[in-house]
Amino acid sequence: MKAAESMMYKETLQAPAAVEQALKENRSEMELLGTFLRRHTPPFVLTIARGSSDHAALFGKYLIETRLGLVCSSAIPSVYTVYGQQLSLNKALVIAISQSGESPDLIEVTRQARRGGALTLALVNQNKAPLAQAAEVVLPLWAGAEEAVAATKSYLATLASLAQLVAAWAEDKVLKEALAMLPEAMYKAAYVSWQAGIEALVGADNGLVVGRGYAFAVAHELALKLKETSAFHAEALSGAELLHGPLALVEPDFPLLVLVPRDKPLPSMVALLENLRAKGGHLLVVSSEAEALELAHTPLLLPIKLHPVLDSILLAQAFYPFAAELAV
Repeated sequence: MKAAESMMYKETLQAPAAVEQALKENRSEMELLGTFLRRHTPPFVLTIARGSSDHAALFGKYLIETRLGLVCSSAIPSVYTVYGQQLSLNKALVIAISQSGESPDLIEVTRQARRGGALTLALVNQNKAPLAQAAEVVLPLWAGAEEAVAATKSYLATLASLAQLVAAWAEDKVLKEALAMLPEAMYKAAYVSWQAGIEALVGADNGLVVGRGYAFAVAHELALKLKETSAFHAEALSGAELLHGPLALVEPDFPLLVLVPRDKPLPSMVALLENLRAKGGHLLVVSSEAEALELAHTPLLLPIKLHPVLDSILLAQAFYPFAAELAV
């Protein structure tokens, strides 16, 4: 089966249209929610999710903490469902994220949070799913049916929706304008060729995916997809953490997929690349920036620059077709 014929590959190319519809359909509701949250600022934000949705929630954590200055944490469902403890969530904003909306533990935590006085918001691909029924506010992801085991469209739609929520909440005009251009930029990113990266990874069994900031949040999703689709054992690491104990893993030709979009961590990531080159690891560098690409053994160009928040979404969009080809 050719990559172009795989269901995952087809669905990655549908993602820009899904994001465009989600941004359009949810715009009015997002603006109303943003106004409400400015008037009734929650003391903190809690996210409830698993798998790719939890990776999207980590992206949301970076957004909420860097753009709004509010603490955002990921819920541990077993605290509720196994240990029977109820946390104090009165007046908090609780964001439940799910493609299917059917995970019993996510539904139960959302119900308990709502009973406890939290404002519960569901970002869900199936707007009639039990999770949507459990939450007070529902914002559909509009990704349509996902037949591939590896979810792609719903993840990207979630990232865009979280960015839209924060842009509305913070009244961030620049981010709103960039979001309007996101679908077109995603179309371009979907057709970027990273053939050299396939040649570098096809014979390898394990490696690391490295990033900082928004790109670190996305690195978790990329690592999961490499495991899920190619049985390639990949782990996501922060560029700051790699310089400590995990650096011992780096030996000659050890593959490192390093994500370096244009953002505030760029100088520290360039310094990290210089350090890693000295260790002999094989650097596959995804970036739009020449100073990062020139340190790569295998440069993977991201030719579009849109916004520091959104460039990591473009990075994930470009990665998905690459992962589908690598799997084949």
